[in-house]
Amino acid sequence: MTDTEQRPDSDAETTPVEQVFVVPDEGDGLRLDQCLATHLGGHSRAFYQKLIRQDDITLRGKACRRAETVHAGDEVRIRLTPAAPDVLVPQEVAFEILYEDDDILVINKPPGLVVHPAEGSRTGTLVHGLLFHDHESFADMADDNQRPGIVHRLDKDTSGVMVVARNEESRRLLKASFKEREVEKTYLALVMGEFGAVTGTIENEIGRNPRNRLKMAVVREGGKHALTRYRVLGTSQGCSLLEVRIFTGRTHQIRVHFSHLHHPILGDGLYGGDRADAPYRAERQLLHAWKLVFPHPRSGVMRQYMAPLPADFAAALAALGLPTMTAHPAALETAAPALSTDRDIAPPHRPPPLDLPPDDPDTAS
Repeated sequence: MTDTEQRPDSDAETTPVEQVFVVPDEGDGLRLDQCLATHLGGHSRAFYQKLIRQDDITLRGKACRRAETVHAGDEVRIRLTPAAPDVLVPQEVAFEILYEDDDILVINKPPGLVVHPAEGSRTGTLVHGLLFHDHESFADMADDNQRPGIVHRLDKDTSGVMVVARNEESRRLLKASFKEREVEKTYLALVMGEFGAVTGTIENEIGRNPRNRLKMAVVREGGKHALTRYRVLGTSQGCSLLEVRIFTGRTHQIRVHFSHLHHPILGDGLYGGDRADAPYRAERQLLHAWKLVFPHPRSGVMRQYMAPLPADFAAALAALGLPTMTAHPAALETAAPALSTDRDIAPPHRPPPLDLPPDDPDTAS
């Protein structure tokens, strides 16, 4: 199934894009606008209602009404005209700076902050905040680029440590480090359920969900190799706190892998973590980029940075009686074997010599 079809046009910025959406089983019997807003996501019902009025949406190959009932398997075609890129302007945006020098800026991204401008998030992004913090450095990289300094991403509701480049040479070298897997990425995740083993490995291909293009999924063929390793730091009240390390950078990798194991991240509405029977009600997915280890672009020396937990994640751990993670990581070694064993990770501060294709650094987790 083709999800987007772009018509030839000399003006790429305003070329209409046609998206194809197949109604999933869960959407059977819903109103068309409700089904699109719920299962396709990304926009409100009012947005899709406007497209229907403009005849930019067809159902089963015909014009339709917003209140029309859809059925599982129905094909919906949506015609969108992308907006031209906005001119980036500095905006004061709240984020914690963990470290900075002439080449890099290391931050603790709060939950709810979008990294760079995109449809539905034209202002108030991390990029706008970077321009406010250091307009001279980031403005030099902003020409024809809506992502100045950005070398990797985190999802909007994922918090934690990120590194940003302050000049083009640092950006080039950091992107190369991510692509060649010279970067260690370690997360904390609060998931539903208990695990039979203290450590584990998840190795499943990830691709676009064929029934909901907003989601990714574990697929049998046609996906990208994805490798995740984890250890259990604590279990309480039907929830587990995990230390998670990813060796590939697939979109939504951690969220998809643990949902596939029937251990969705608490609060993750896209992948089943907001079920009515969830032991704890979270307002967003409780996933935090905890540690980042990478070679400094100027010196080549491996540097490690850690981001403290945001208040909502810490409150969830306290409510469930799980480790608060305020201690140094070494204090946790008594709770579970470390991931950095000879079998799992070697040598220290370097990803294992896996026979994998180069990674795409510009994906979110």
